[in-house]
Amino acid sequence: MGLEEEIAAIEEEIADTPYNKSTEQHIGRLKAKLADKKEELERRQSSGSGGGGYAVEKHGDATVALVGFPSVGKSTLLNALTNAESEVGSYEFTTLDVNPGMLAYKGANIQLLDVPGLIEGAAENRGGGQAVLSVVRTADLVLFVLSAFEIDHYERLRRELYENKVRLDTEPVQVNVRKTHKGGINLTTSDRVGLDDETITEVLREYGYVNADVTVREDLTIDQLVDTLQDNRVYLPSAVTVNKVDLIDQDYLETVEANLRAHDIDPDEAVFISAEEEKGLDSLKETFWEKLGLIRIYMDKPGRGIDYEEPLILTEEENTVDDALRKLGGSFDERFRFARVTGPSAKHDEQQVGRNHELADEDVLRIVARR
Repeated sequence: MGLEEEIAAIEEEIADTPYNKSTEQHIGRLKAKLADKKEELERRQSSGSGGGGYAVEKHGDATVALVGFPSVGKSTLLNALTNAESEVGSYEFTTLDVNPGMLAYKGANIQLLDVPGLIEGAAENRGGGQAVLSVVRTADLVLFVLSAFEIDHYERLRRELYENKVRLDTEPVQVNVRKTHKGGINLTTSDRVGLDDETITEVLREYGYVNADVTVREDLTIDQLVDTLQDNRVYLPSAVTVNKVDLIDQDYLETVEANLRAHDIDPDEAVFISAEEEKGLDSLKETFWEKLGLIRIYMDKPGRGIDYEEPLILTEEENTVDDALRKLGGSFDERFRFARVTGPSAKHDEQQVGRNHELADEDVLRIVARR
């Protein structure tokens, strides 16, 4: 039996096995085996194809991947938002390569990647899908570009990304594993963990753990446990934009909103646009800013004053003075004495702070360095 047949057989057995406490351990073992077999198949496919993919150099302060099926308007949208010139047509596979463009917004440079239109089976490399998906994995935000007439594409796109190890709008579950030389698997779980201890232990054994101290403090599913042990998943935020709204009647808008709700998308959170007529783009830009968690830091430069035109761009996750020093580069890090901050994060103007001070959007920062 070939590897693809083995994968299909495991998937079929999982689908045919009812999930309950008595079958939980068995399903856990099957899902661990399935993940391992898929990894092996991907390695073989990459080796057989020379490991080719789209090499897109990242530029700017953050990167957004525009994901959608062919001909939903990604290229038109990219051209409307940036200075890129992506080929546009009304037939499938118009975008034959990854086209980058740069969006300037609130002082930030946001790189947008118009990746070739995904088709079903991309994760299995149909239409060179793995190369496309590999680009998505390097982004900071995934933007689903949906046609107002094809909202159902959303679930299919999410499934393709999931199969390619992209986890959207969630955080990895922390499972601490420390290998030991003897004593078997010693498992410690909190009261919040719903999985049976034996199920967790069986999955660990499938991954070759014989002796280890393991701690699980958060509730998790078998799939989340497998993701953690695989340790090659990418966790990204996502947003949804609905394109071609210029082509729908007002009466049809209710149908579009109902279709969004059917896929657990709040219509108020989706951004309705017409890339062709460049409508709704300001709201989309603001969505990028919020989802990426970008913040502006205005640098007070000695002898030149405060630079409000080209702020230093940080994120809400990496927002300390130390993070600012790293992004500034040069000799600031080694010559740093202290900083002075005026703005939302400061208790008072010109507050003296150290490396660990957390900055906020539109703070004014002055670095005091040794000569």
